[in-house]
Amino acid sequence: MKDRHNSRDTILRTAMKLFFTQGYHATGLNQIINESHSPKGSLYYYFPNGKEELALECIESSNQIVIKKLKTSFANAKDVTEAMQRFIQEMATYAEESQFTNFMPFSFWVAVETSCISNKLREACQGVFMDWQTIISDQLRVEGMESTKALEIAMVLVSLLEGALILALTKQSSEPLLTAVRFIPFLVKQCPALYVGTNNI
Repeated sequence: MKDRHNSRDTILRTAMKLFFTQGYHATGLNQIINESHSPKGSLYYYFPNGKEELALECIESSNQIVIKKLKTSFANAKDVTEAMQRFIQEMATYAEESQFTNFMPFSFWVAVETSCISNKLREACQGVFMDWQTIISDQLRVEGMESTKALEIAMVLVSLLEGALILALTKQSSEPLLTAVRFIPFLVKQCPALYVGTNNI
């Protein structure tokens, strides 16, 4: 049973790396099989519906990793600003350590590549972004922000993160991520009009 579990995990890790480094469309099942050193039957045993099912599993796996890191950041920080700064800072460090080959949340790339051809993958990616937005907005509400504004700020923070990740990968530099870290307070702490009991902007 342990060998089966390891085989499935190996296939997933290999697929995530290939989908990330060369894209969903450019990655074939045969390449995943070869690079994971798995028997062809193993892939179809664990993922009988093929590449789309495998991609869905990769999205969920990536999402759980990000959710765990986000929650850890929030648990160890005094507020959303500090938590998001710490989260993105750690991502920048990991990006450099991995030489920008294996650090970006997988869901973004699948969303871009498949939004017009696969509703299942698009909806899965939409769910991922909503999960992140919900975690952030829930904490903003705990800190006193009005619900609608909390959702808006959370959306902007997720957009900032994803945009910084794209630029970091393109430039092969952590600079965009570190710049995002510096601007987070302007989006949260220095916007008093967003909080309960003040005028809306």
